[in-house]
Amino acid sequence: MRAPRAAWLMLVSGMALYFVAIVNRTALGVAGVEALDRFGIEAAWLSILAIAQVATYAALQLPAGALLDRWGARRLMIGGALLMTAGTVLLAFTTSLPLAILARVLIGAGDAPIFISACRLIPLWFPARRVPVLVQVTGLVGQAGQLATSIPVAWMLKGHGWSATFAVLAAVTLATAALASRGIRVPATTGERAAPRAPASSLRASIRLASRPAGTRLGFWTHFLSLCSANTVALLWGVPFFVTTQGLTLPEASALLMVITLTKMAAGPLAGAFTARHPLRRSWLVLGSAVATAVAWVAILVPDTPRPVWELGVLMAVIGAGGPVSLIALDYARTFGPEEAMGTATGFVNVGGFASTILGIVLVGVTLQAVSPEGATAYTLGEYRIAFATLLIPWVMGVAGVLRNRRLARLDMAAEGVHVPPIRDVIQRYRRR
Repeated sequence: MRAPRAAWLMLVSGMALYFVAIVNRTALGVAGVEALDRFGIEAAWLSILAIAQVATYAALQLPAGALLDRWGARRLMIGGALLMTAGTVLLAFTTSLPLAILARVLIGAGDAPIFISACRLIPLWFPARRVPVLVQVTGLVGQAGQLATSIPVAWMLKGHGWSATFAVLAAVTLATAALASRGIRVPATTGERAAPRAPASSLRASIRLASRPAGTRLGFWTHFLSLCSANTVALLWGVPFFVTTQGLTLPEASALLMVITLTKMAAGPLAGAFTARHPLRRSWLVLGSAVATAVAWVAILVPDTPRPVWELGVLMAVIGAGGPVSLIALDYARTFGPEEAMGTATGFVNVGGFASTILGIVLVGVTLQAVSPEGATAYTLGEYRIAFATLLIPWVMGVAGVLRNRRLARLDMAAEGVHVPPIRDVIQRYRRR
């Protein structure tokens, strides 16, 4: 069945808001060096400034999901954009660290409902077979916001300074919200809300209902595992690492961050197509990406000398591919989550990657400060090698969570008569064909 024009208008409007949300989320990633000077802080405080946004985003995923089930997507998306605007205006003009942290909290609160709301609208407008690919495309277009961070935002910072850069970003966010408000709609057959109205219940009860299926928990750990490295590098520690220990200029470091985004854009449709075609093998892509990420980090961290740019680019490409893989988590929420708490289930799985991001950013920042001389704000290659090695902790946690909940999810599926055939049987079937 052909989707109506209103469906595509809704999709473009959601993508535009998500694009701007990503720019707001990642702008600090290219401004880390300037933030150290502007606020007179060390690595641990820079980590706190970065994770204030991510922590707020993660903490509000479940409340945002519950509100999505009750209030619908349009209210949450436009309200979120207005909150982001307020936070970015505050960040533009303050030189106070506490106010800067408050600004990042407002940005995180505004960012929290946008992506899960956009993903909730897609199944209402489009047939089920298109949903995995369109979710990936939404993520792809939104993540292209990192290109705006790596190029225009970095250029603005260099040429016009902190205040002008963030003031322009706030104006763009407000204008996008105004335009998107005209396109974000739900099908007439669903009534005024973007989802069936959830029964009145406590947030705890909604979370318990949404997280009960092992498949939903598998989504949480998929997101946790796949997003950690890319976010830790892109949101904060990539540019300082490249500039201070690898001898790169700020434009060169920004170009390496672009590799993350370009890889996401290239890998997104492939991951969506694989998910749609092989729904019983989604976890293979997740675990394969995890192994590739571990190998790429080892290649960078074991040598004690600066690495060639091409090798750093390979690392960026590998961890960038984890972005589209992490969106498989949303497909787990869609297929395993209860319909009456679908927004909460989506929010629940979306917490995973940002919980691991917080853990990763804090581990790197605290370790850098612990292994460096007191008062240092520039860190050596040896200190960064030790700090980035701590990302093994969330990696192990994520792999263990995926393996355990995949087994439980398959048991639940078997109880309903859906069996995942052994891979050897699948290979034999393809050979016979």
